[in-house]
Amino acid sequence: MIRIALTLGYDGTEFHGWARQPGLRTVQETLEDALEMIVRAPVRVVVAGRTDAGVHARHQVVHFDLTEEQAGRVIGRSPDGLEAALVRRLDGTLARVLGSLRGSVVVQRAAQAHPAFDARFSALDRTYSYRIADDRSAWDPVSRHTAWWVPERLDIDAMASAARLLAGVHDFASFCKPREGATTIRGVTSAAVGRGADGLVQVRITADAFCHHMIRMIVAALAVVGRGESGPERIAARLAGQWQGPVPAMAPPHGLVLEGISYPPDAELAARNAVTRALRTPDLGGSGGVR
Repeated sequence: MIRIALTLGYDGTEFHGWARQPGLRTVQETLEDALEMIVRAPVRVVVAGRTDAGVHARHQVVHFDLTEEQAGRVIGRSPDGLEAALVRRLDGTLARVLGSLRGSVVVQRAAQAHPAFDARFSALDRTYSYRIADDRSAWDPVSRHTAWWVPERLDIDAMASAARLLAGVHDFASFCKPREGATTIRGVTSAAVGRGADGLVQVRITADAFCHHMIRMIVAALAVVGRGESGPERIAARLAGQWQGPVPAMAPPHGLVLEGISYPPDAELAARNAVTRALRTPDLGGSGGVR
């Protein structure tokens, strides 16, 4: 088998998230349907991180396997190698699958990967950004699908102070929608809040993994701090499991972008896979898995 890693970006506005759902348009279904048309056999991809409906990705990563015969079908009579032929053919096939949404999913790169590479379990970390327009003059209809519009000016210094408390290994149960059998312990490498050149507030968080709705719940909590309705101590109390008050609603999905994913060298893939597949518990600290 030949393992292929694809890097792709997508505008999530018209999709019901990444994962296949009966009767709904999703990014996974779109990509797999295009691959099946090229390979002439069903192809199932493994994704680095599933995104919710309306969430975007600048650099998402997936992997899948092809037989040598299937790889030959991809190349056909093309003088290109497998990787170049796959990207070129996906350009045309995705355009046909997407129809009026052409260009909303773009494959940026294809590469033959090490057999131990796993888009999900080999990842070292994932980085997401979230943009907020907190000034009516910045409520741009052209970019309304990529920023959360709020009517009040936010105190980004207070938000930045609160965000810094997120760094480290914590139980993010109060910032997640729990899933049975899954851990809510995550290791956040960095969490920062600032203003971009366009004047919008940007929250940027890097972690080994994220649990369900984690970033959108964090952004909602940071916005509460930015509005002056609470101080950073509420973030600290929630991380410590000591907060008993109301939990703010999630921030809307359309301000969220998966910016990128990092992976170790090939020689370290197997070890990373083993660590990530292990179920993390509090006593494992930063060395445990993130399943």
